[in-house]
Amino acid sequence: MAALPILLSIPFVAAALIGVTFPWLAAQTPLAQRRNASLIAGAAAVLATATLLTQASAVFAGESVIFRIAWLPALGVDFTLRLDGLAFLFALLISAIGCLIVLYARYYMSEQDPNPKFFALLLCFMGAMLGVALAGDLIVLVLFWELTSLSSFLLIGYWNHRADARQGARMALTITGAGGLALLAGVLMLGSIVGSYDLETVLASGDLVRAHPDYFLCLVLILAGAFTKSAQFPFHFWLPHAMAAPTPVSAYLHSATMVKAGIFLLARLYPTLAGTPEWFYIVTAVGGATLLVGAFHAIFQHDLKGLLAYSTVSHLGLITMLLGLSTQLAAVAAVFHILNHATFKASLFMAAGIIDHETGSRDMRRLAGLWKYMRHTAILAIIAAAAMAGVPLLNGFLSKEMFFAETLALQHEIHWAFRFGVPVVATLAGLLSVAYSLRFVHDVFFNGEPKNLPHKPHEPPRWMRVPVELLVVLCVLVGLVPAVLVGPLLAVGARAVLGTELPYYSLTIWHGLNLPLAMSGIALAGGVVLYRWLMRERNLHLLEPGAGAGKAAFERAVAALLAATAALTHWLQDGGLRRILVLLLATAVLAGAWPLAVTTQLE
Repeated sequence: MAALPILLSIPFVAAALIGVTFPWLAAQTPLAQRRNASLIAGAAAVLATATLLTQASAVFAGESVIFRIAWLPALGVDFTLRLDGLAFLFALLISAIGCLIVLYARYYMSEQDPNPKFFALLLCFMGAMLGVALAGDLIVLVLFWELTSLSSFLLIGYWNHRADARQGARMALTITGAGGLALLAGVLMLGSIVGSYDLETVLASGDLVRAHPDYFLCLVLILAGAFTKSAQFPFHFWLPHAMAAPTPVSAYLHSATMVKAGIFLLARLYPTLAGTPEWFYIVTAVGGATLLVGAFHAIFQHDLKGLLAYSTVSHLGLITMLLGLSTQLAAVAAVFHILNHATFKASLFMAAGIIDHETGSRDMRRLAGLWKYMRHTAILAIIAAAAMAGVPLLNGFLSKEMFFAETLALQHEIHWAFRFGVPVVATLAGLLSVAYSLRFVHDVFFNGEPKNLPHKPHEPPRWMRVPVELLVVLCVLVGLVPAVLVGPLLAVGARAVLGTELPYYSLTIWHGLNLPLAMSGIALAGGVVLYRWLMRERNLHLLEPGAGAGKAAFERAVAALLAATAALTHWLQDGGLRRILVLLLATAVLAGAWPLAVTTQLE
């Protein structure tokens, strides 16, 4: 339908409009530049959300809205857009949270920043993510997938005068770009197995794909793309270094875009690839490792955004682990946590940005006692942190309870180490999440008085706080009346992931005295005890988080690659033509002889 290309075009057209009107914007004062660029971006985000909502009735009726035009007919590739329940859920997060991010950025960004450039890049980022969510063809999906990597590279490195921003942007592009190449290879293999790149056909061919001899290699390549994009272990290290981006970018990237693209890919191809031992062991193990590693490192960060970045790594691991469990209810819980994580994580990042903006620091060793000076912001941040920790009566508690329940429901044919280890990992990660959430609250808003802050703490402008307020209200209301607020959206999203009718599940607050509730109790009590012990016996403020093995390994790999290419170039270009001519001739002979030899063998 025409609504889908219009929806996809809105952010790109608005970005182009900012570019076209740049001479006019540049002639204005910096304040007017920021205001007018944000108005264009905000109008585009609102219009995109409204356009998406016009298709809600069809999606909730169980239909898939499809738009298709011929693109590469010789290769069997059409430019296809497809809106089903999962695409609708992600597109709604991308566009609606995008509205809030633009409003927040209007007050966060400095007048000295090149604001038209920022909002144009943000719109391109939004459009790229909408393209991933709406893609109805695997090749189209890869195209927009790479566009998210490029646009995020430009946004992470937006403050290009800072070395950490340039380094973080290069690291993100290198890791996700390499994963994108693996994804392209996996998609080409998957299309070859199925005989089509059309998503409808691919999703209906799960039995064919899983029985194919090349299934395992295809799975590994696609998972490599998903794991690198969603910062799964051992590729998780790039995400904390992306925190050099402006906070509106961080809030958007962590809640509704970029890192959620890998999760979306796992959910999108779930009917085709899931349900095998290979899927279960790889995805569950990687998700569990990411869940623990991210939660552990979050506790020891001193930078507010660093703590939140590692917590995002952990929660992405939780969602990945749920999808790896390969049960229907686990997939439902994964979709539910995607929604919940988007709300509390966006609000937490924006609250962290407010604190940085109004105090001049994100260092929790200097921030303390802000409850006296920023009480309204403190209340919002405390509620969002409690949702992240899984405190009862908030949205994070409900999806965490579903997560705990599914870790206990593993079937007996699963290896005993996973059957007993998965619930232990889940409980331990829950305990760590309480500890780092408690540190966020205690170190920033209590724990003494501020220490040598660049600015005297004060509340932000009224409209800068509105996006956080709206998201925190959602955290509370979803926790109290989940079936009313997100029940239908969760149902259509989960049905699209499973590709079948949904199993029975209950979105009630109380499920009685059971093992998942006991696991929650252990996590809450254990997290409080662990945090108190670390503060009293180890003094977290004196512990350094370290550079990280992942970053060090990445830098060594890049240095080795550059040294190898330099040596090869020096060997090839030794100053004489003889070696170059011999190599050229040998390459030409090999290129001509190889296809002939292969053809002869086939005959």
